[in-house]
Amino acid sequence: MPTYDVLALGNAIVDVISHAPDAFLIRHDLKKDSMALVETERADELYTAMGPTIETSGGSAANTAVAVSALGGKAAFIGKVRDDQMGNVFVHDIRAAGVDFDVPPATHGEPTGRSLIVVTPDAHRTMNTSLGIARSLASNDIDPARVGDARITYCEGYLWDAEHSKAAIRKAMAITNDAGNKVALTLSDGFCVERHREEFCELVTESVDILFANEAEILSLYEVEHFDDAMQRVRKECELAFLTRGASGAVVLMGNEVHVVSADPQGPVIDTTGAGDAFAAGGSGAGALQPVPAS
Repeated sequence: MPTYDVLALGNAIVDVISHAPDAFLIRHDLKKDSMALVETERADELYTAMGPTIETSGGSAANTAVAVSALGGKAAFIGKVRDDQMGNVFVHDIRAAGVDFDVPPATHGEPTGRSLIVVTPDAHRTMNTSLGIARSLASNDIDPARVGDARITYCEGYLWDAEHSKAAIRKAMAITNDAGNKVALTLSDGFCVERHREEFCELVTESVDILFANEAEILSLYEVEHFDDAMQRVRKECELAFLTRGASGAVVLMGNEVHVVSADPQGPVIDTTGAGDAFAAGGSGAGALQPVPAS
C-alpha cells in the first residue's frame, strides 16, 4: 500500500505580489497574463519598481501538495531551495501544512526562487520568475523509494524549462510507471506549452495518465481552434483529464465519460494568481501555500 496519495515535483518559489495598472506592464515591457523567466538582475529591477508587495510561499506543485494534505491526504514535495531567508520560510510553510519535504537546502549557488507577480485591476496576473536554485533540481534529488511509494506522481510543466529538471521529471515518471502507479502532469502555462509542445505531446501520449490544463493550454498543445476538438484528442491519450475554462467552469474527461462542472461565483474576482493550480490549491505556478475555495 503506497504511503503517499500524491508526490509533487515542482519549482519551490516564494511569490512577491503587487497590484498595479496596465501602464506598469507597458512601461516595463511585460506581456500580460504570461509567465516569463528572468535572471536575478531583471528580477531586482522589477522588484525595485513594484509598489507594496505581499510575499508568500508558493509554486504550482507545492500548492497542490498542500491542498492534498488539507483535504486529508498524505502528500510529499520535491523541489530545491537555498539555505537563505526565503528558503527557510518555504521549508517552514510547506512542512507546517503537513507536507513531507526533505530535500536538503543547497549551501551554495543561486538564491531561493521568487516570482514577481503584477496583478492588474481586471484581476489578471503577469508573472516574472527568477528560478534561482529551483532550476538546479536534478535526477540525484529524486529518491526512487519515495517516488515509488506514491499513488500519483504530479509533475509541474514549468520544470521543463531547465535541462536538469527535465531529466528529474523523466526519472520520476519512469519510476512511477515501473511501480504501476499514476503519472500526472500540469501544462502550467500557454507560453510554456509553446516552448515545449513537441515534448509535451510525447509525454502525454507515452507517460502521462492524468493531465491538468486550462482551455488556452490544451488548445495550444494540439494546435486547434475549438475546445471540442482538443477534448476529443486528449480523451484518447490520457486516462483522466481535468480542463479548466475560467468563468465557464471545468470539464473532466475519463474515457467516454464527460463531466461538466459549473463555476461557483463568489463575487468580484480581484486576483487570478493561483487560479489554475490542481485541486484549487491556489496557480499557474504561484499562489500561497494555503488551500482556497474553488472558484
